[in-house]
Amino acid sequence: MYKTEVIEYSPKADDMAKKIEEKANEMLEEGYLLITMSVTGTAKAILVFKKQG
Repeated sequence: MYKTEVIEYSPKADDMAKKIEEKANEMLEEGYLLITMSVTGTAKAILVFKKQG
């Protein structure tokens, strides 16, 4: 099972990295691993997670 999450507008790389890390850790607690991500031209990130097991 896959799940996607969007990190909202975050124009600074440091802020974006922190938000991605927080979401990845949150999803890991729910049993999902971050498998890929993409940053859009509008300073948003799309994260794709896969259910473990």
